[in-house]
Amino acid sequence: MNDLLKASYGKVKGKKYDLAILPWGATEPHNYHLPYLTDSIISYHLSVDALTRAMQNSEIQGMVLPAVTLGSQNQGQRELPFCIHARYETQKAILTDIVASLHCQGISKLVIVNGHGGNSFKNMIRDLSADYPDFLITLVDWFLIIPQAHFFEEKDDHAGEMESSLMMYYHPELVDLSKAGDGASKPFAISSLNDKTAWTPRHWGKISTDTGVGNPKKASAEKGERYANVIIEKLVILFVELGTKEIY
Repeated sequence: MNDLLKASYGKVKGKKYDLAILPWGATEPHNYHLPYLTDSIISYHLSVDALTRAMQNSEIQGMVLPAVTLGSQNQGQRELPFCIHARYETQKAILTDIVASLHCQGISKLVIVNGHGGNSFKNMIRDLSADYPDFLITLVDWFLIIPQAHFFEEKDDHAGEMESSLMMYYHPELVDLSKAGDGASKPFAISSLNDKTAWTPRHWGKISTDTGVGNPKKASAEKGERYANVIIEKLVILFVELGTKEIY
């Protein structure tokens, strides 16, 4: 049993765990056809599938924690119904409490599997590494592991072909592609922001009409399965290495 949504104390009592996996997403609109918790759902399923394979292929013991659904939101998105914006301080407090709990239980390795591009954990991890020098936190932005180009026809930034395909693979009953907008988006008027010379948050209400950035119309469960499998393969290697080796 490697998933706290299904585990009970009777099944974990007396076991030694090498690492914990923390899926992290957001609560936000995803065009008209995907659920608000898309980022959390995908991160959770990728984590469970990868840890299951890692435990089948090695002697490591791990546990996937329930997904955190509080993400950082941009202006223009956070004003929409039921979009929840979590401040940096809120996210750090949640992560700190999770680390403190695991640390006192003798678990010393945590992998954050992040599915929301607006989340930023690096400074939190640096702070917590100073507070808990014997506790290792690693961060995975799963959507950056493998380039989209060889798997999808349209680049997905938010609620496009990639996320729609993954959701169609994992939860087809939650996807209604017939209701999807085309995910058309508007770039900045300043070229230096478009070419990444500088950065500022995008105002979602000014760049997208359906909250999507990327066309989901060509999404399919088959594309989602192929993409999920290559990401899972990478995560399996990471989980096994973290569970069996020191990093230095």
